[in-house]
Amino acid sequence: MLKKRFKKIFIGLLVCFMSLQGMAQEMQSNNALLDSAFKLAVWTIDHNIHDGMIEAGEGYGGEWTRDCAINCWNAVSLLHPEVAEKSLWSVTNDSATIGHQYWDKIIWTIGAYNHYLVTGDMLFLTKAYDCCKNTMAELEAQCFDSVSGLFMGPAVFQDGIAAYDEPVYDSAKWDDSYVLHHPNSATIKCLSTNVLYMEAYWLLTKMSEKFGLADASESYYESAHRLENHIRETFYRPEEHKFYYLIDHLGHPHDYQEGMGLAFALLFDLLEPEEAEEMVGTAFITEHGIASVSPSFPRNTPDKPGRHNLMIWPHVNALYASGCAHYGLLEPFYFELENMADLAMNHSGGDFCEIYTIEGEPCGGYQCGALWDVKHHQTWCASGFIRLVINHIFGLEFRDWGIEFNPVGMEDGSECRLSGILYRNMNLTFVVKGHGEKMKSFKINGEKAHDECLWASDYEGDVIVEIELE
Repeated sequence: MLKKRFKKIFIGLLVCFMSLQGMAQEMQSNNALLDSAFKLAVWTIDHNIHDGMIEAGEGYGGEWTRDCAINCWNAVSLLHPEVAEKSLWSVTNDSATIGHQYWDKIIWTIGAYNHYLVTGDMLFLTKAYDCCKNTMAELEAQCFDSVSGLFMGPAVFQDGIAAYDEPVYDSAKWDDSYVLHHPNSATIKCLSTNVLYMEAYWLLTKMSEKFGLADASESYYESAHRLENHIRETFYRPEEHKFYYLIDHLGHPHDYQEGMGLAFALLFDLLEPEEAEEMVGTAFITEHGIASVSPSFPRNTPDKPGRHNLMIWPHVNALYASGCAHYGLLEPFYFELENMADLAMNHSGGDFCEIYTIEGEPCGGYQCGALWDVKHHQTWCASGFIRLVINHIFGLEFRDWGIEFNPVGMEDGSECRLSGILYRNMNLTFVVKGHGEKMKSFKINGEKAHDECLWASDYEGDVIVEIELE
Protein backbone atom coordinates (compact mmCIF):
# COMPACT_ATOMS: atom_id res chain seq x y z
CA MET A 1 0.00 0.00 0.00
CA LEU A 2 2.82 2.42 0.95
CA LYS A 3 4.71 1.56 -2.22
CA LYS A 4 1.63 2.25 -4.33
CA ARG A 5 1.11 5.59 -2.57
CA PHE A 6 4.72 6.66 -3.24
CA LYS A 7 4.28 5.61 -6.86
CA LYS A 8 1.23 7.84 -7.23
CA ILE A 9 3.06 10.76 -5.63
CA PHE A 10 6.01 10.25 -7.98
CA ILE A 11 3.78 10.14 -11.05
CA GLY A 12 1.95 13.25 -9.92
CA LEU A 13 5.25 15.10 -9.47
CA LEU A 14 6.45 13.85 -12.85
CA VAL A 15 3.30 15.13 -14.56
CA CYS A 16 3.73 18.52 -12.85
CA PHE A 17 7.39 18.65 -13.89
CA MET A 18 6.54 17.82 -17.50
CA SER A 19 3.87 20.53 -17.46
CA LEU A 20 6.28 23.11 -16.08
CA GLN A 21 8.84 22.13 -18.68
CA GLY A 22 6.29 22.86 -21.39
CA MET A 23 6.23 19.34 -22.83
CA ALA A 24 4.68 20.03 -26.22
CA GLN A 25 1.61 18.29 -27.48
CA GLU A 26 2.21 17.00 -30.99
CA MET A 27 0.11 15.72 -33.86
CA GLN A 28 1.67 13.41 -36.43
CA SER A 29 -0.13 12.46 -39.63
CA ASN A 30 0.34 12.38 -43.37
CA ASN A 31 -1.13 15.90 -43.56
CA ALA A 32 1.74 18.33 -43.03
CA LEU A 33 -0.60 21.33 -43.07
CA LEU A 34 -2.67 20.06 -40.14
CA ASP A 35 0.41 18.93 -38.22
CA SER A 36 2.09 22.33 -38.55
CA ALA A 37 -1.12 24.21 -37.71
CA PHE A 38 -1.54 22.10 -34.57
CA LYS A 39 2.04 22.87 -33.55
CA LEU A 40 1.39 26.58 -34.13
CA ALA A 41 -1.85 26.40 -32.12
CA VAL A 42 -0.08 24.83 -29.14
CA TRP A 43 2.63 27.51 -29.34
CA THR A 44 -0.03 30.24 -29.50
CA ILE A 45 -1.68 28.98 -26.31
CA ASP A 46 1.66 28.89 -24.49
CA HIS A 47 2.61 32.29 -25.91
CA ASN A 48 -0.52 33.88 -24.46
CA ILE A 49 -0.15 32.61 -20.89
CA HIS A 50 1.00 35.42 -18.62
CA ASP A 51 1.00 35.56 -14.83
CA GLY A 52 -0.55 32.14 -14.76
CA MET A 53 -3.59 33.16 -16.83
CA ILE A 54 -4.64 32.80 -20.45
CA GLU A 55 -5.02 36.05 -22.36
CA ALA A 56 -7.07 36.72 -25.48
CA GLY A 57 -4.05 37.26 -27.73
CA GLU A 58 -1.52 39.81 -28.84
CA GLY A 59 -2.94 43.30 -28.55
CA TYR A 60 -5.48 42.21 -25.96
CA GLY A 61 -5.45 41.32 -22.30
CA GLY A 62 -7.40 38.60 -20.55
CA GLU A 63 -10.35 40.60 -19.34
CA TRP A 64 -13.15 39.15 -21.51
CA THR A 65 -15.30 36.50 -19.91
CA ARG A 66 -16.31 35.06 -23.26
CA ASP A 67 -12.70 34.64 -24.46
CA CYS A 68 -11.68 33.01 -21.21
CA ALA A 69 -14.64 30.62 -21.17
CA ILE A 70 -14.31 29.62 -24.83
CA ASN A 71 -10.56 29.06 -24.54
CA CYS A 72 -10.92 26.90 -21.43
CA TRP A 73 -13.78 24.98 -23.05
CA ASN A 74 -11.81 24.46 -26.28
CA ALA A 75 -8.46 23.32 -24.90
CA VAL A 76 -6.94 25.21 -21.97
CA SER A 77 -8.64 23.18 -19.22
CA LEU A 78 -7.01 20.09 -20.71
CA LEU A 79 -3.59 21.47 -21.64
CA HIS A 80 -3.15 23.82 -18.67
CA PRO A 81 -5.75 23.06 -15.96
CA GLU A 82 -4.18 25.32 -13.32
CA VAL A 83 -4.09 28.21 -15.79
CA ALA A 84 -7.69 27.55 -16.77
CA GLU A 85 -8.93 27.56 -13.17
CA LYS A 86 -7.12 30.79 -12.29
CA SER A 87 -8.35 32.41 -15.49
CA LEU A 88 -11.96 31.39 -14.94
CA TRP A 89 -12.03 32.82 -11.43
CA SER A 90 -10.29 36.00 -12.61
CA VAL A 91 -13.37 37.09 -14.59
CA THR A 92 -15.75 36.70 -11.64
CA ASN A 93 -16.71 39.07 -8.85
CA ASP A 94 -14.91 37.43 -5.93
CA SER A 95 -16.17 34.03 -7.16
CA ALA A 96 -19.74 35.04 -6.27
CA THR A 97 -21.01 36.09 -9.71
CA ILE A 98 -19.69 36.16 -13.26
CA GLY A 99 -18.25 39.50 -14.32
CA HIS A 100 -17.80 41.76 -17.34
CA GLN A 101 -20.08 42.38 -20.35
CA TYR A 102 -23.44 41.14 -19.22
CA TRP A 103 -25.28 39.81 -22.25
CA ASP A 104 -23.17 36.71 -22.97
CA LYS A 105 -21.22 36.26 -19.72
CA ILE A 106 -23.34 33.20 -18.85
CA ILE A 107 -21.01 31.37 -21.27
CA TRP A 108 -18.76 31.05 -18.21
CA THR A 109 -21.11 28.25 -17.09
CA ILE A 110 -20.06 26.17 -20.09
CA GLY A 111 -16.35 26.77 -19.56
CA ALA A 112 -16.66 26.01 -15.85
CA TYR A 113 -18.65 22.80 -16.26
CA ASN A 114 -16.27 21.56 -18.93
CA HIS A 115 -13.37 22.32 -16.58
CA TYR A 116 -15.00 20.10 -13.98
CA LEU A 117 -15.44 17.29 -16.52
CA VAL A 118 -11.78 17.49 -17.55
CA THR A 119 -10.35 17.71 -14.03
CA GLY A 120 -12.95 15.90 -11.93
CA ASP A 121 -12.51 18.64 -9.33
CA MET A 122 -15.66 18.54 -7.20
CA LEU A 123 -14.54 21.43 -5.00
CA PHE A 124 -14.25 23.62 -8.08
CA LEU A 125 -17.72 22.56 -9.24
CA THR A 126 -19.22 23.39 -5.83
CA LYS A 127 -17.97 26.98 -6.04
CA ALA A 128 -18.78 27.25 -9.74
CA TYR A 129 -22.37 26.14 -9.19
CA ASP A 130 -22.97 28.92 -6.68
CA CYS A 131 -21.38 31.45 -9.02
CA CYS A 132 -23.50 30.30 -11.98
CA LYS A 133 -26.82 30.14 -10.13
CA ASN A 134 -26.28 33.58 -8.58
CA THR A 135 -25.48 35.04 -11.99
CA MET A 136 -28.44 33.37 -13.69
CA ALA A 137 -30.76 34.83 -11.04
CA GLU A 138 -29.35 38.32 -11.70
CA LEU A 139 -29.66 37.96 -15.47
CA GLU A 140 -33.21 36.63 -15.24
CA ALA A 141 -34.15 39.75 -13.31
CA GLN A 142 -32.32 42.15 -15.63
CA CYS A 143 -32.43 40.66 -19.13
CA PHE A 144 -35.38 38.29 -19.44
CA ASP A 145 -38.39 39.45 -21.45
CA SER A 146 -41.45 37.65 -20.10
CA VAL A 147 -43.56 38.59 -23.13
CA SER A 148 -41.37 36.82 -25.70
CA GLY A 149 -39.89 34.31 -23.27
CA LEU A 150 -36.41 35.27 -24.53
CA PHE A 151 -33.33 37.01 -23.14
CA MET A 152 -32.49 40.50 -24.38
CA GLY A 153 -29.12 41.85 -25.38
CA PRO A 154 -26.53 41.69 -28.18
CA ALA A 155 -25.21 38.55 -29.85
CA VAL A 156 -22.43 36.42 -28.40
CA PHE A 157 -19.04 38.18 -28.76
CA GLN A 158 -20.55 40.82 -31.08
CA ASP A 159 -19.79 43.91 -29.01
CA GLY A 160 -18.99 46.01 -32.08
CA ILE A 161 -21.81 47.82 -33.88
CA ALA A 162 -20.44 46.53 -37.19
CA ALA A 163 -22.27 43.27 -36.36
CA TYR A 164 -25.71 44.87 -36.73
CA ASP A 165 -27.86 46.31 -39.48
CA GLU A 166 -30.27 49.21 -39.08
CA PRO A 167 -32.30 49.98 -36.99
CA VAL A 168 -30.09 48.35 -34.33
CA TYR A 169 -27.26 50.34 -35.87
CA ASP A 170 -28.02 54.05 -35.42
CA SER A 171 -26.48 55.99 -38.31
CA ALA A 172 -26.50 59.15 -36.19
CA LYS A 173 -23.92 57.42 -33.99
CA TRP A 174 -21.82 56.17 -36.91
CA ASP A 175 -18.58 57.00 -35.07
CA ASP A 176 -19.38 55.00 -31.89
CA SER A 177 -18.29 51.37 -32.08
CA TYR A 178 -19.78 50.01 -28.84
CA VAL A 179 -23.06 48.25 -29.49
CA LEU A 180 -24.82 49.37 -26.31
CA HIS A 181 -24.20 53.03 -27.12
CA HIS A 182 -26.72 52.53 -29.95
CA PRO A 183 -29.99 52.82 -28.04
CA ASN A 184 -31.98 50.23 -30.00
CA SER A 185 -29.58 47.42 -29.14
CA ALA A 186 -30.41 46.81 -25.48
CA THR A 187 -33.74 45.07 -26.07
CA ILE A 188 -32.95 42.98 -29.14
CA LYS A 189 -33.12 39.18 -28.86
CA CYS A 190 -30.35 37.24 -30.62
CA LEU A 191 -30.14 33.59 -31.63
CA SER A 192 -26.67 32.84 -30.23
CA THR A 193 -27.34 34.53 -26.89
CA ASN A 194 -30.59 32.69 -26.27
CA VAL A 195 -29.20 29.28 -27.25
CA LEU A 196 -26.35 30.01 -24.85
CA TYR A 197 -28.80 30.66 -22.01
CA MET A 198 -30.62 27.45 -22.90
CA GLU A 199 -27.44 25.42 -22.54
CA ALA A 200 -26.59 27.17 -19.27
CA TYR A 201 -29.97 26.08 -17.93
CA TRP A 202 -29.30 22.48 -18.98
CA LEU A 203 -25.91 22.53 -17.24
CA LEU A 204 -27.42 24.04 -14.09
CA THR A 205 -29.90 21.15 -14.22
CA LYS A 206 -27.03 18.66 -14.28
CA MET A 207 -25.14 20.43 -11.50
CA SER A 208 -28.23 20.58 -9.29
CA GLU A 209 -28.81 16.86 -9.81
CA LYS A 210 -25.22 16.13 -8.87
CA PHE A 211 -25.66 17.99 -5.59
CA GLY A 212 -28.98 16.30 -4.88
CA LEU A 213 -30.99 19.52 -5.24
CA ALA A 214 -34.13 18.09 -6.77
CA ASP A 215 -36.27 21.27 -6.65
CA ALA A 216 -33.56 23.40 -8.25
CA SER A 217 -32.91 20.73 -10.89
CA GLU A 218 -36.60 20.58 -11.83
CA SER A 219 -36.82 24.38 -12.01
CA TYR A 220 -33.77 24.70 -14.28
CA TYR A 221 -35.04 21.81 -16.43
CA GLU A 222 -38.36 23.56 -16.96
CA SER A 223 -36.61 26.85 -17.78
CA ALA A 224 -34.36 25.15 -20.32
CA HIS A 225 -37.28 23.39 -21.96
CA ARG A 226 -39.41 26.56 -22.14
CA LEU A 227 -36.55 28.59 -23.58
CA GLU A 228 -35.82 25.90 -26.16
CA ASN A 229 -39.44 26.05 -27.33
CA HIS A 230 -39.40 29.85 -27.54
CA ILE A 231 -36.15 29.81 -29.53
CA ARG A 232 -37.53 27.37 -32.06
CA GLU A 233 -40.85 29.24 -32.34
CA THR A 234 -39.18 32.63 -32.76
CA PHE A 235 -35.99 32.00 -34.74
CA TYR A 236 -36.29 28.69 -36.59
CA ARG A 237 -37.77 28.51 -40.09
CA PRO A 238 -38.13 24.77 -40.78
CA GLU A 239 -39.48 25.23 -44.30
CA GLU A 240 -36.25 27.04 -45.27
CA HIS A 241 -33.93 25.16 -42.86
CA LYS A 242 -32.68 28.49 -41.53
CA PHE A 243 -32.63 30.67 -38.42
CA TYR A 244 -33.18 34.39 -38.06
CA TYR A 245 -30.19 36.25 -36.61
CA LEU A 246 -32.12 38.50 -34.26
CA ILE A 247 -35.42 40.15 -33.42
CA ASP A 248 -35.00 43.91 -33.18
CA HIS A 249 -36.54 46.33 -30.68
CA LEU A 250 -39.62 46.72 -32.93
CA GLY A 251 -40.18 42.98 -33.00
CA HIS A 252 -38.97 42.59 -36.59
CA PRO A 253 -36.80 39.57 -37.51
CA HIS A 254 -33.46 40.20 -39.22
CA ASP A 255 -32.96 37.71 -42.01
CA TYR A 256 -29.20 37.24 -41.71
CA GLN A 257 -27.17 34.10 -41.02
CA GLU A 258 -25.29 34.22 -37.72
CA GLY A 259 -22.34 31.80 -37.71
CA MET A 260 -22.12 31.56 -33.94
CA GLY A 261 -25.86 31.06 -33.66
CA LEU A 262 -25.74 28.10 -36.06
CA ALA A 263 -22.73 26.69 -34.21
CA PHE A 264 -24.55 26.77 -30.88
CA ALA A 265 -27.72 25.33 -32.38
CA LEU A 266 -25.63 22.32 -33.44
CA LEU A 267 -23.43 22.01 -30.38
CA PHE A 268 -26.31 22.24 -27.90
CA ASP A 269 -28.72 19.86 -29.67
CA LEU A 270 -31.37 22.39 -30.61
CA LEU A 271 -32.07 20.43 -33.79
CA GLU A 272 -33.12 16.92 -34.70
CA PRO A 273 -30.52 15.07 -36.83
CA GLU A 274 -32.42 15.54 -40.09
CA GLU A 275 -32.96 19.23 -39.29
CA ALA A 276 -29.24 19.71 -38.63
CA GLU A 277 -28.32 18.05 -41.91
CA GLU A 278 -30.76 20.24 -43.82
CA MET A 279 -29.60 23.43 -42.09
CA VAL A 280 -25.92 22.73 -42.73
CA GLY A 281 -26.73 21.77 -46.31
CA THR A 282 -28.37 25.12 -47.00
CA ALA A 283 -26.00 27.33 -44.98
CA PHE A 284 -24.09 30.04 -46.84
CA ILE A 285 -20.39 29.15 -46.76
CA THR A 286 -17.63 31.27 -48.27
CA GLU A 287 -14.49 29.99 -49.94
CA HIS A 288 -12.79 30.09 -46.54
CA GLY A 289 -15.61 28.87 -44.35
CA ILE A 290 -18.68 30.21 -42.60
CA ALA A 291 -18.76 33.98 -42.10
CA SER A 292 -19.58 35.73 -38.83
CA VAL A 293 -22.78 37.35 -40.14
CA SER A 294 -23.96 37.16 -43.75
CA PRO A 295 -24.86 38.51 -46.25
CA SER A 296 -23.28 41.95 -46.28
CA PHE A 297 -25.23 44.84 -44.78
CA PRO A 298 -26.28 47.60 -47.24
CA ARG A 299 -23.83 50.09 -45.70
CA ASN A 300 -20.81 47.85 -46.41
CA THR A 301 -19.00 47.24 -49.70
CA PRO A 302 -16.64 44.50 -50.96
CA ASP A 303 -13.66 46.86 -50.66
CA LYS A 304 -14.75 48.02 -47.18
CA PRO A 305 -16.15 44.93 -45.44
CA GLY A 306 -17.74 45.41 -42.02
CA ARG A 307 -15.61 44.24 -39.12
CA HIS A 308 -18.22 41.75 -37.90
CA ASN A 309 -20.13 41.32 -41.16
CA LEU A 310 -19.22 38.89 -43.94
CA MET A 311 -15.80 38.29 -42.41
CA ILE A 312 -14.11 35.11 -41.22
CA TRP A 313 -13.58 34.92 -37.45
CA PRO A 314 -11.82 31.53 -37.06
CA HIS A 315 -13.11 30.89 -33.54
CA VAL A 316 -16.62 30.90 -35.03
CA ASN A 317 -15.52 28.47 -37.73
CA ALA A 318 -14.08 26.15 -35.10
CA LEU A 319 -17.30 25.99 -33.09
CA TYR A 320 -19.38 25.57 -36.24
CA ALA A 321 -17.13 22.73 -37.41
CA SER A 322 -17.35 21.16 -33.96
CA GLY A 323 -21.14 21.34 -34.18
CA CYS A 324 -21.09 19.67 -37.59
CA ALA A 325 -18.94 16.83 -36.25
CA HIS A 326 -21.30 16.51 -33.28
CA TYR A 327 -24.05 15.56 -35.74
CA GLY A 328 -21.77 13.36 -37.85
CA LEU A 329 -21.68 15.88 -40.72
CA LEU A 330 -18.08 15.24 -41.61
CA GLU A 331 -17.69 16.92 -44.99
CA PRO A 332 -18.28 20.45 -43.60
CA PHE A 333 -16.21 19.54 -40.55
CA TYR A 334 -13.12 18.68 -42.61
CA PHE A 335 -13.71 21.69 -44.86
CA GLU A 336 -13.61 24.13 -41.94
CA LEU A 337 -10.66 22.29 -40.33
CA GLU A 338 -8.55 22.53 -43.49
CA ASN A 339 -9.55 26.16 -44.01
CA MET A 340 -8.49 27.14 -40.50
CA ALA A 341 -5.11 25.52 -41.03
CA ASP A 342 -4.74 27.08 -44.47
CA LEU A 343 -5.56 30.59 -43.24
CA ALA A 344 -3.11 30.36 -40.35
CA MET A 345 -0.21 28.75 -42.21
CA ASN A 346 -0.53 29.97 -45.78
CA HIS A 347 -2.50 33.23 -45.67
CA SER A 348 -0.92 34.80 -42.61
CA GLY A 349 2.52 33.17 -42.53
CA GLY A 350 2.13 31.05 -39.40
CA ASP A 351 -0.27 33.20 -37.37
CA PHE A 352 -3.79 32.59 -36.07
CA CYS A 353 -5.07 36.08 -36.85
CA GLU A 354 -8.29 37.40 -35.38
CA ILE A 355 -10.21 38.10 -38.60
CA TYR A 356 -9.88 37.43 -42.33
CA THR A 357 -11.75 38.71 -45.36
CA ILE A 358 -13.79 36.15 -47.25
CA GLU A 359 -10.90 36.15 -49.75
CA GLY A 360 -8.62 34.92 -46.97
CA GLU A 361 -6.63 38.07 -46.20
CA PRO A 362 -5.87 39.08 -42.58
CA CYS A 363 -7.90 42.22 -41.97
CA GLY A 364 -9.42 44.06 -39.02
CA GLY A 365 -12.44 45.11 -41.07
CA TYR A 366 -14.18 48.47 -41.20
CA GLN A 367 -16.10 49.94 -38.28
CA CYS A 368 -17.06 53.59 -37.68
CA GLY A 369 -15.61 54.53 -41.05
CA ALA A 370 -12.12 53.28 -40.22
CA LEU A 371 -10.10 50.17 -41.00
CA TRP A 372 -9.24 48.40 -37.76
CA ASP A 373 -5.87 46.82 -37.02
CA VAL A 374 -5.06 43.17 -37.63
CA LYS A 375 -4.62 41.32 -34.33
CA HIS A 376 -2.11 38.47 -34.24
CA HIS A 377 -1.78 35.15 -32.38
CA GLN A 378 -5.36 35.03 -31.16
CA THR A 379 -5.97 32.44 -28.47
CA TRP A 380 -9.52 31.40 -29.27
CA CYS A 381 -8.60 30.78 -32.91
CA ALA A 382 -5.74 28.52 -31.82
CA SER A 383 -7.70 26.77 -29.07
CA GLY A 384 -10.56 26.25 -31.53
CA PHE A 385 -8.24 24.44 -33.92
CA ILE A 386 -6.93 22.27 -31.10
CA ARG A 387 -10.54 21.49 -30.17
CA LEU A 388 -11.22 20.10 -33.64
CA VAL A 389 -8.19 17.84 -33.49
CA ILE A 390 -8.53 16.55 -29.93
CA ASN A 391 -12.32 16.36 -29.63
CA HIS A 392 -13.09 15.10 -33.11
CA ILE A 393 -10.13 13.72 -35.07
CA PHE A 394 -9.13 11.78 -31.93
CA GLY A 395 -12.59 11.86 -30.41
CA LEU A 396 -11.98 12.71 -26.74
CA GLU A 397 -15.23 13.37 -24.85
CA PHE A 398 -14.58 14.23 -21.21
CA ARG A 399 -16.57 12.89 -18.29
CA ASP A 400 -15.89 13.48 -14.60
CA TRP A 401 -14.75 9.83 -14.32
CA GLY A 402 -12.58 9.74 -17.46
CA ILE A 403 -12.81 9.88 -21.25
CA GLU A 404 -15.22 8.42 -23.77
CA PHE A 405 -14.11 8.22 -27.39
CA ASN A 406 -15.91 9.12 -30.58
CA PRO A 407 -13.16 9.78 -33.15
CA VAL A 408 -13.70 10.39 -36.86
CA GLY A 409 -10.04 10.06 -37.87
CA MET A 410 -8.33 11.65 -40.84
CA GLU A 411 -10.42 12.33 -43.91
CA ASP A 412 -8.44 9.82 -45.98
CA GLY A 413 -8.45 7.17 -43.24
CA SER A 414 -4.68 7.25 -42.75
CA GLU A 415 -3.06 6.75 -39.34
CA CYS A 416 -2.63 9.77 -37.09
CA ARG A 417 -1.04 10.16 -33.68
CA LEU A 418 -1.45 12.65 -30.85
CA SER A 419 1.08 12.70 -28.01
CA GLY A 420 2.04 14.70 -24.94
CA ILE A 421 -1.46 15.03 -23.48
CA LEU A 422 -1.12 15.31 -19.70
CA TYR A 423 -4.41 14.27 -18.13
CA ARG A 424 -4.96 13.61 -14.43
CA ASN A 425 -2.04 11.26 -13.54
CA MET A 426 -1.38 10.15 -17.10
CA ASN A 427 0.76 11.07 -20.07
CA LEU A 428 -1.48 10.08 -22.96
CA THR A 429 -0.75 9.10 -26.54
CA PHE A 430 -3.54 8.38 -29.03
CA VAL A 431 -3.33 6.52 -32.33
CA VAL A 432 -6.31 6.49 -34.69
CA LYS A 433 -6.54 4.52 -37.93
CA GLY A 434 -9.37 4.59 -40.42
CA HIS A 435 -12.24 6.99 -40.95
CA GLY A 436 -15.84 7.32 -39.89
CA GLU A 437 -17.83 6.88 -36.73
CA LYS A 438 -17.81 3.12 -36.13
CA MET A 439 -15.04 1.49 -34.09
CA LYS A 440 -13.42 -1.71 -35.23
CA SER A 441 -11.03 -2.07 -32.31
CA PHE A 442 -10.12 -0.21 -29.12
CA LYS A 443 -6.96 -0.93 -27.13
CA ILE A 444 -5.33 0.59 -24.05
CA ASN A 445 -1.64 -0.22 -23.65
CA GLY A 446 -2.01 -3.01 -26.20
CA GLU A 447 -4.91 -4.71 -24.40
CA LYS A 448 -8.39 -4.84 -25.87
CA ALA A 449 -10.88 -2.72 -23.89
CA HIS A 450 -14.55 -3.52 -24.16
CA ASP A 451 -16.28 -0.29 -23.11
CA GLU A 452 -14.33 2.09 -25.38
CA CYS A 453 -13.59 4.34 -22.40
CA LEU A 454 -10.58 5.37 -20.36
CA TRP A 455 -11.41 5.31 -16.64
CA ALA A 456 -9.12 7.80 -14.90
CA SER A 457 -9.01 5.72 -11.73
CA ASP A 458 -7.61 2.70 -13.57
CA TYR A 459 -4.48 4.15 -15.18
CA GLU A 460 -1.44 6.30 -14.42
CA GLY A 461 1.87 7.11 -16.09
CA ASP A 462 2.35 6.53 -19.83
CA VAL A 463 -0.86 5.33 -21.49
CA ILE A 464 -1.38 4.59 -25.19
CA VAL A 465 -4.89 4.42 -26.62
CA GLU A 466 -5.16 2.82 -30.06
CA ILE A 467 -8.37 3.02 -32.09
CA GLU A 468 -9.16 1.51 -35.46
CA LEU A 469 -12.26 2.69 -37.27
CA GLU A 470 -14.28 0.74 -39.79
